[in-house]
Amino acid sequence: MNGSKIFIDVLRAKGHQNIRATHPSTLEITTEKHLTPRGDCIIGVSADKPANKLSPQLKNALKRDKSVLIIVFLSGKHWDYIIAKGSKNLMLTSDKKIIIRKSNYVEPSTIGILANKSARDLDRGLINNLRKGAELIVVFIVFTIF
Repeated sequence: MNGSKIFIDVLRAKGHQNIRATHPSTLEITTEKHLTPRGDCIIGVSADKPANKLSPQLKNALKRDKSVLIIVFLSGKHWDYIIAKGSKNLMLTSDKKIIIRKSNYVEPSTIGILANKSARDLDRGLINNLRKGAELIVVFIVFTIF
């Protein structure tokens, strides 16, 4: 594949009994250990890294307007994925969380914009497993085109 590169990083988090995953436009994974029912976009807590701790190569790739981000969510026998875009406007500086958005809004925790899914669109088997406190593995794959 001339003119393109692939970068990968992995995050581990946990489910929580208050996971609702009903937000229509965002999805969040947080390093916080607790979750109230108000956090309707959150699908994982106690994450082992926030946006600013993703690999430098992956962050650099995400900061390209022509980058494509694929996020794979795995928990037990359940899985799902989201496709989003990178942007030169991404800050990737949050030390608490990671957010994927259907919109093009950018703030320090945003790692992907114009996503094809949000929290409410994810496989309900995956979400139900996370409500039981199961482990969540998140694989970030970024394709860049030069």
